[in-house]
Amino acid sequence: MTEPTPLDEKLLRSRPLPEIGSGDKDKRGSILIIAGSREVAGAALLTALGAMRAGAGRLQIATAECAATGLSVSMPEAMVRGLAEGRNGGFAASTIGPLAALAAKADVVVAGPGIEGSGTTPQLAEALARQCSKLVLDAALLHALPDRCRQIAEAPSTPVLLPHSGEMASLLGREEAEIAADPVKAGRDCAGRYQAVTLVKGVASHIVAPDGQLFRYEGGGPGLGVSGSGDTLAGIVGGLLARGADPLTALLWGVWCHGEAGKRLAERIGALGYLAREIPDEVPGILRDMGQLTP
Repeated sequence: MTEPTPLDEKLLRSRPLPEIGSGDKDKRGSILIIAGSREVAGAALLTALGAMRAGAGRLQIATAECAATGLSVSMPEAMVRGLAEGRNGGFAASTIGPLAALAAKADVVVAGPGIEGSGTTPQLAEALARQCSKLVLDAALLHALPDRCRQIAEAPSTPVLLPHSGEMASLLGREEAEIAADPVKAGRDCAGRYQAVTLVKGVASHIVAPDGQLFRYEGGGPGLGVSGSGDTLAGIVGGLLARGADPLTALLWGVWCHGEAGKRLAERIGALGYLAREIPDEVPGILRDMGQLTP
């Protein structure tokens, strides 16, 4: 079996991000974030912060109706659309059509953080896979994918999947302990089954492409294991996609930026105790230091 390639500065310099050009927001892409619910409205905010700090140009958030006003105030850079809620505080079944229509107009869609899963979530995942040119799926939408495995694998674009071990177990129909015992095999199986660029999160993270390319990142530190951290990662990856990166490049840079942000915060604040909302603020400096913010 091929050994994983280390995810480090040397690798990333061989896979630079697209140049930022004139700085026009339309040149840096539009991103739609489908996130949040009645009880986890902040997930949409954390994802949005990650996307904008990574360099996305135009931002739109689709969230549960009850969360829309607060998000508009907290994230004034975004156009926020509040959609009808179901009984559980998540998106009602009637929103699938409107969400798919919004997705079709965006360059990139990040969907899943903070969403309350329901019986219609698999339909939403399928609709997004059909409509999106670039798609990042996380959290509740990952649990919905096994019911739409073929449709996701046959989607016109290559999605990015960001599962933790429990979500990976759901994606593959296995026990979580089995995922932990062999994360590389789980990543390969998931990438092949869904034809998706896949992250296997852990103390050491693995990135697997559908063609078998395998990368390993060891870094970040324990402080990244905090509520909302994964939401910021989803946003960072989405923002890099909006800048024009291909799915694999965006995920490699996203994982590295997220981990390096954790290192910088640990040095300044402490190994534990920093907040997920502080992670995105580190990203522009990390990209600048790597020469990725030069016109």
